[in-house]
Amino acid sequence: MPIATPEVYGEMLDRAKANEFAYPAINVTSSETLNAALRGFAEAESDGIVQISTGGAEFLSGTKVKDMVTGAVALAEFAHVVAEKYPVNIALHTDHCPKDKLDGFVRPLLAVSEERVAKGLNPLFQSHMWDGSAVALDENLEIATELLARAYKAKIILELEVGVVGGEEDGVDNEINDKLYTSPEDYLKTVEALGAGENGRYLLAATFGNVHGVYKPGNVKLRPEILKQGQDVVAEKLGLPAGSKPFDLVFHGGSGSLLEEIHEAVSYGVIKMNIDTDTQYAFTRPIAAHMFTNYDGVLKIDGEVGNKKTYDPRSYLKAAEQGMAARIAHACENLKSAGRMIAG
Repeated sequence: MPIATPEVYGEMLDRAKANEFAYPAINVTSSETLNAALRGFAEAESDGIVQISTGGAEFLSGTKVKDMVTGAVALAEFAHVVAEKYPVNIALHTDHCPKDKLDGFVRPLLAVSEERVAKGLNPLFQSHMWDGSAVALDENLEIATELLARAYKAKIILELEVGVVGGEEDGVDNEINDKLYTSPEDYLKTVEALGAGENGRYLLAATFGNVHGVYKPGNVKLRPEILKQGQDVVAEKLGLPAGSKPFDLVFHGGSGSLLEEIHEAVSYGVIKMNIDTDTQYAFTRPIAAHMFTNYDGVLKIDGEVGNKKTYDPRSYLKAAEQGMAARIAHACENLKSAGRMIAG
């Protein structure tokens, strides 16, 4: 299927909300990891989200060029072509973008999609994330308001973060402290500033103890009830029935989370869960195995010629794709609940 249109992406998110499941959002940094993500979703018979960070976009442009917009556009254009060969819907998203990178990443990418929409085409990406966790909440929401207006005109959904995800990702390092928990007041200020969908749809990365990085299960101290508190206080403000979930929530920093915590978060309105660390390892592990197993073939030891079949990158990238795809399919299964993730 083609990359999801704005309408299809909206339907995907609505279906997840209604049926209490979440889509894995897989970070990619190359055409090969993109192929692995597409394969994983297809093998799980699941729609899904593929995303690229500022660092991933810079890497994709080439280590000599190092231009985030070039890399992001190249990846998206490639995805629009190859995704047509898979029987699932895929949405393209850009991950964490802090304030100092907005002018070099999100705003230029919005301009690209604005031009496309003006010509009657679909936007290049279906959603973008503004990460204002490092600035005061009022400034965070002021910038989010500006970006949401532009995104809405370009038929794009905005994601924003209110609260702080601890740990380190792509050079953004946050302390692990009480700021990891979004307060009821934060939720209220968010809906007061951005509205409840009438000014454009947005995804909210509220924080409930999330930490980026690699942790053993049980080491990350999550409090999913923070998400329910936020939904309840805003539902009451909007005059919605008890139990309503006005926010479309995103789960960041899920590595090391217990499965029951993930399921609880999904039950409170999480419809997108970012996955990066686990799939990075799933991609790299088969490569390491190949190198250790075939060391005398991939290296020209003692003047020998080695074995071209084992140092041909295709010989180990194939296994890497399979490993990452299997991990993504497993993630899809873990994030399912009552509903199917596949379109239709």
